[in-house]
Amino acid sequence: MLAAIDTNVLVSALINRKGTPAQLVAKIRGFELTPVMSTSILAEYADVLCRPRFHFPQEWVDALLANMQALALHVRPTTFATTHLPDPDDAPFVAAAKTTACPVVTANARHFPVELGVEILSPAECLGRLLTG
Repeated sequence: MLAAIDTNVLVSALINRKGTPAQLVAKIRGFELTPVMSTSILAEYADVLCRPRFHFPQEWVDALLANMQALALHVRPTTFATTHLPDPDDAPFVAAAKTTACPVVTANARHFPVELGVEILSPAECLGRLLTG
């Protein structure tokens, strides 16, 4: 299964290493879920995960970023107007999802209005889909 993984999912995975987002990261590492990545998405991951307020050990961040980059389907999505996005920083995830016709997995579904034309899954919904095949 392909999915554009929003940064908040990775933040949650590092905060609670046994929660649903961490289980999704395990599915990525187990080749059951393939993240869709662009250079903009990787830059967003690196920027957010390295923020001092999170206090994540650098080795955790480095390992997660290396895994995401190595196991991802890398795409060069076309850009699109961000006028319908509550948070313009979410544009790379929508662009990657549109390019690959895959869902965006996020804990902030309200950031992705229906008119964008992409499927939105919560981490729990994504995990459920993976478990039921």
